[in-house]
Amino acid sequence: MDTSPDILVVGLGAMGAATLLFASGQGLRVLGIDRYEPPHHHGSTHGESRITRVGVGEGAEYVPLVQRSHRLWRDLETATCTSLYHACGGLILGCGDAAPMHGQHHFLDSTVAVAEAFGIRHEVLDADTIAARWPQFQLTGAERGYFEPEAGYLRPEACVAAQLAQARLRGAEIHNGECLLEWSKDSRGIAVRTDRTTYRPGLVVFCLGAWLPGVVPAPLLRVTRQVLHWFDTERPEDYAADRFPIFIWNWGLHEGQVYYGFPDLGGGIKLATEGHVETDPNHVDRSVGQGEIEAFYRLHVRGRMRGVLPNIRRTATCLYTEAPGARFWIDRLADDGPIVVSACSGHGFKHSAAIGEAVAQWAISGVRPSVLLPFAAPPGDTASR
Repeated sequence: MDTSPDILVVGLGAMGAATLLFASGQGLRVLGIDRYEPPHHHGSTHGESRITRVGVGEGAEYVPLVQRSHRLWRDLETATCTSLYHACGGLILGCGDAAPMHGQHHFLDSTVAVAEAFGIRHEVLDADTIAARWPQFQLTGAERGYFEPEAGYLRPEACVAAQLAQARLRGAEIHNGECLLEWSKDSRGIAVRTDRTTYRPGLVVFCLGAWLPGVVPAPLLRVTRQVLHWFDTERPEDYAADRFPIFIWNWGLHEGQVYYGFPDLGGGIKLATEGHVETDPNHVDRSVGQGEIEAFYRLHVRGRMRGVLPNIRRTATCLYTEAPGARFWIDRLADDGPIVVSACSGHGFKHSAAIGEAVAQWAISGVRPSVLLPFAAPPGDTASR
């Protein structure tokens, strides 16, 4: 066992798997560890599908990441003969004077503005056009929409599995079932103690997701429990990927009056909103009660989607690690400390390939790539600027 790798990546979910892949094959000794066996269902990188969209309403600074990620997903598909990225199109719906989401007062308008600024192919649609094109939606007539043909969904488990397999082929070492206990820094550098050994790596990258607040000072981060639902439909063919887009629908004017969904990939239509109940990643309530399911259906789905039945096919839970304003946190803890990659704030997977590539470049060269400059630690945290 090599206890002094050049680069140690701790946590092999979306960000860690991508970082490990791009750090490997560069003539360095690269090791990745994870407390479970990724891809797994304990963190934030599971649940069949994740939305990807180039018109990123959260802010213009995210657009280069998702554009680069789309190219990297296609490269990974070619290398592994695996289907990962499906451009079925994406629809953002909003109405009235507000559509709050991810730190934006009007998420729809922000998305349109970003698309126009970057020349992203899109359409702005009125309610009549939306209803004619996708009669699955039951609209009030006050809605407006943004449609992006390049948007769609990613297969998170398949993406992570493909990245880790390629990292191994490039020479990376991977330890599953190895748990981080603590880390420290002294005159000799960084020491990382796990339940197996103590490492003295040249550089550490923490891609710990929901476990990050328990490992580094991160007072502004919140870990929240999210619930995913797969519902039956009267006519599954109406919700197939060749007829139905991914969508985000701000149906009201207040926080929480939003939900999102995917085409039926063979096991029901997947729908969810964003929960705000904080949790401990080691003690998450993974059970989803019938009352919770019924409340979601009654609030978000009933009267808004034709032919979606209250019959549940399955549920799953996952975790968000959130920073104020739905920001990312990608920074270094002092000049000689670990790099932290976390606070994906519910919209990180689409960017993860490019983030991993950039973090690996940073770890190897010692120079932070410009694409990561907007994501230094938020005010109140202890990472460097």
